[in-house]
Amino acid sequence: MKPRIHPVSRPVVFRDRAADVAFLISSTADSGERVEWRDGNTYPVIDVETSSASHPFYTGGTQVLDTAGRVEQFRRRYGTGEQSGS
Repeated sequence: MKPRIHPVSRPVVFRDRAADVAFLISSTADSGERVEWRDGNTYPVIDVETSSASHPFYTGGTQVLDTAGRVEQFRRRYGTGEQSGS
């Protein structure tokens, strides 16, 4: 790697305000705000609105589409699409 062209990676706390959860991970992001972590050290903290703890995809809150029901509803409304021959 070339020296001095890559950003510095450091431990950063990402705090999800919606789920009231915090993650300590390595990141190149920086913040002026600091927070004391469970190990007693202080780290930069970045507040996020959505994380894996609050996003519906990860929490199982997503809606599953009822495709079979929609197909049946379409067939009832518009027919099966088959035309009778004479």
